[in-house]
Amino acid sequence: MFRWERSIPLRGSAAALCNNLSVLQLPARNLTHFGVVHGPSAQLLSAAPEGVPLAQRQLHAKEGAGVSSPLITQMYESDGSTMVYWHALDSGDATPVQAVFARGIAASGHFICVGTWSGRVLVFDIPAKGPNIVLSEELAGHQTPITDIATEPAQGQDCVADMVTADDSGLLCVWRSEPVFTLLTCIPGFGVPCPSVQLWQGIIAAGYGNGQVHLYEATTGNLHVQINAHARAISALDLAPDVGKLLSAAEDTFVHIWKLSRSPESSYIEVEHCHGECVSDTQVCGARFCDSSGSSFAVTGYDLAEIRRFSSV
Repeated sequence: MFRWERSIPLRGSAAALCNNLSVLQLPARNLTHFGVVHGPSAQLLSAAPEGVPLAQRQLHAKEGAGVSSPLITQMYESDGSTMVYWHALDSGDATPVQAVFARGIAASGHFICVGTWSGRVLVFDIPAKGPNIVLSEELAGHQTPITDIATEPAQGQDCVADMVTADDSGLLCVWRSEPVFTLLTCIPGFGVPCPSVQLWQGIIAAGYGNGQVHLYEATTGNLHVQINAHARAISALDLAPDVGKLLSAAEDTFVHIWKLSRSPESSYIEVEHCHGECVSDTQVCGARFCDSSGSSFAVTGYDLAEIRRFSSV
C-alpha cells in the first residue's frame, strides 16, 4: 500500500506530454532531482527525502548559430547549471506543416540516444571527461516519429538486447549497443501508438494508446503477457530494477503498480497487481519511481501545478 506524501510545488503545470516526469536520485547527497516540461521550458527541482523543495530552476531553449530553438537538442549538467552541448536537428524533407522535434531519450553505456520526428535515433558519444560530445551515428528502423527509448545494461553478455525504441505506429525495435548498434528484431505494431516502453532483465514492457500493457521477450519479440491495465491511453511506464516492479500511468487518472517475475519452472513471465492509485480529476502525464526498490513514486498531471509523491506504508 502507498500513501500520499507532501507534494512538491511547480511554477507551472506539466505540459500534456507522455512521460513528462524525470527523476534522478542522488543518495550520496540525500537529494532527488525532478524534471518536468512546461511549454518551451523545462523545470528542474531538487528536494529532500521528505519532499521539501530546496532549489528550482527553469531551462529555456537557447538560440544558437542562427538555428531556431525548436530545432535544437540541448544537453545540460544534471542540475541545469551549465549547457554542455547543443545539436541542430535536421528538418530534412519535412513540409512546412510538419512538426520537427526530438522525443525519447536514454543512456546506453557512454552513448546518449535521442529519438526524432523522422523515426531516426541520434546516437551521441559522451567522453569520460570533457565536453567533446559528438554525433556518432543515426539509427534507422522506424518510419514514424519516435515516442520513447528504454535501455538496460547488458553486463558484458554477447547478443543481449539492451535498448528498445518505440514509435507512433506501435512498432518496437530491439537493439544491441556494443560494440556498435545492431538491430536484433522488430515487434510489429497493431494500429495504436506505443507512448512508453521499459526494459528489464530481457523483458520489454510496452504501454499502448488503447490502455494495454504488453510484455515481450526482448531477444525473440514473443508476446508473453497482455494486461488490460487502463481505460484510456497509457502516458507513462517505469520499472524499479531491484525488485521488478512495473508502474503504469494513464489518462484515466489511475496509476497501477505490478510485480513482474519469471516462473522458476519455465521461462513464462508472471504478473501480480500490487497497488492502484487514483489521482482524482487529473490527466496523468508523467509517473516515475523515486528509488530503485519501488518504495515511492511521483506523479505529474496536465494543469496540475505540483508533483504528487506517494510512499509505501
